[in-house]
Amino acid sequence: MSVFKNVIVYRIETTWSQPLEEVEKGLDAQRFVPCGPSQEKSIGWIEPRGEAHGPLVESVGGQWLLEFMIESKALPASVVRRKVEERAAQIEAATGRKPGKKEKKELKEDITHELLPLAFTRHARVAVWIDPQTHRLVVNASNAQRADEVVTSLVKGLDGFAVSLVNTQVEPAAAMAEWLSSQEPPAGFTIDRECELKASDESKAVVRYAKHPLDIDEIRQHIASGKRPTRLAMTWDDRVSFELTEGMQLRKIVFLEGTLDEAPGSGKEDNFDADAAIATGELGQLVPELLAALGGEMQLGAAPAAAPAPAAPAKAEEEALADESAPF
Repeated sequence: MSVFKNVIVYRIETTWSQPLEEVEKGLDAQRFVPCGPSQEKSIGWIEPRGEAHGPLVESVGGQWLLEFMIESKALPASVVRRKVEERAAQIEAATGRKPGKKEKKELKEDITHELLPLAFTRHARVAVWIDPQTHRLVVNASNAQRADEVVTSLVKGLDGFAVSLVNTQVEPAAAMAEWLSSQEPPAGFTIDRECELKASDESKAVVRYAKHPLDIDEIRQHIASGKRPTRLAMTWDDRVSFELTEGMQLRKIVFLEGTLDEAPGSGKEDNFDADAAIATGELGQLVPELLAALGGEMQLGAAPAAAPAPAAPAKAEEEALADESAPF
């Protein structure tokens, strides 16, 4: 089973309500089938426990765990390009004319189709968690495009299923700027030693700190001059470390020592239920507390609020601040 390392959080419409049996049936129609010889990509649902022909939805402590599979075939662009040029040269030698752009495009498609049976395949497994009690969807993906594939499949397979990205009253970038400037993170959270700040002007200048104390005047000066925090490493309750992004994603999630010993059945090898209980239990507490620290969820149509303006550096107190992204 995949690991919750990078997650995107969605709000499921409260009007959606389906029993587990109906969800299983809806996903079974999209069960994963490996790529055929000339097929470039295949997606679908697989068994979270890895047991062949098992259920596609596992319920652990009332939390539903799913697994999405993406299989794709990779052809090196240089190989395809060389084959196209060779084929075009053969046509020119035989007919005395150079193939045009349209004909080269058709040659590329034909060659790609011919080479696909020989291509290497790549697999990506995406852990998915549905919390039917809080109507929350969590997708283990580091980019929106991959998460969109998962959401599209769920919408297609589940009757009435609809989601929206979680937005907060205070923008993450504004909140992170305040926390860094004041060195007062929200209750239950600590600031770690990594962050990135990016200028909002045409320069797009970027400053990154890694394994570095962040309680320094230099960072406050960057923020006062208009740079916005795009990511910030934090720890929640000494239990989970993560990186918050300006897009409200949680990345580089690590369950810290101690959390792994508290779930029932922990210590057993390959214990799906224990690992699922740890991931959903910890993130099930972290996410609501983080949302609260950002002012709570924003209703659709409302504009996000700005965090209080960070204090100016000591040397520029009179200057106005400038404007500010474990296996189951």
